[in-house]
Amino acid sequence: MPSGEVQNEPAQPPPVPADDGNEEEAVWSQIKAEARHDAEAEPALASYLYSTILSHSSLDRSLSFHLGNKLCSSTLLSTLLYDLFVGAFSTDPSLRSATVADLRAARLRDPACISFSHCLLNYKGFLACQAYRVAHKLWTESKMALALALQSRVSEVFAVDVHPAARIGKGILFDHATGVVVGETAVIGNNVSILHHVTLGGTGKAGGDRHPKIGDGVLIGAGATILGNVRIGEGAKIGAGSVVLIDVPPRTTAVGNPARLVGGSERPAKHDEVPGESMDHTSFISDYII
Repeated sequence: MPSGEVQNEPAQPPPVPADDGNEEEAVWSQIKAEARHDAEAEPALASYLYSTILSHSSLDRSLSFHLGNKLCSSTLLSTLLYDLFVGAFSTDPSLRSATVADLRAARLRDPACISFSHCLLNYKGFLACQAYRVAHKLWTESKMALALALQSRVSEVFAVDVHPAARIGKGILFDHATGVVVGETAVIGNNVSILHHVTLGGTGKAGGDRHPKIGDGVLIGAGATILGNVRIGEGAKIGAGSVVLIDVPPRTTAVGNPARLVGGSERPAKHDEVPGESMDHTSFISDYII
């Protein structure tokens, strides 16, 4: 391809509307249409697409099959994992709703995401998040050993380490996802976007409530580290590479090491956007006074 020339995206079926009456079924229909299109366009993938998507009757069964095959090992069989995942997804509508919201988050916020099926098959951040959701359900059911075993496999396979006790909302995008760490008492709200190599960690070996609380609509840039039981307010933005040790008010931006508020701590600059959805990492630069 000549230098500077942008390769055209492959044609895909038109996306389903967000306000469809049965969103889960609409997204699943879209995924199957995309898989059929890709199977025709790439015959080498036809068997893979059939076994992973087209042979299944629902999104939760397709996802369970795919996760089971991704996370299995010589001693943790794919059939066992499939039964575990499909049992969780089929009996918990909130898990299925979160899955659809996470698919939409990737499709709408990441320009590299060419289809829902691409996200389902290839986005390890999405897959890690869905596996976490099942591990969290197991944790709340006091099946802690199984939840921790699942966390370990997710960390090994996807390089995403989320403690099953952490609480995470829906509409989550783990973009690229490699190196994301979320501690045991962390809380992440809805419609949050987190880039690779982000840590939501503690400050030492003390127990108790010791991890960050991330509000709705927050954007956390690549390589950012947020430590301790601090609060990142709704719609806040954390710049890439920042080390955050303080509370960050809603609709403000924190950057640097140690992080400070753009505009100063007395009157920090505020934005109207929801950065977790807009994915705007750099609009604060014109107000860069700390």
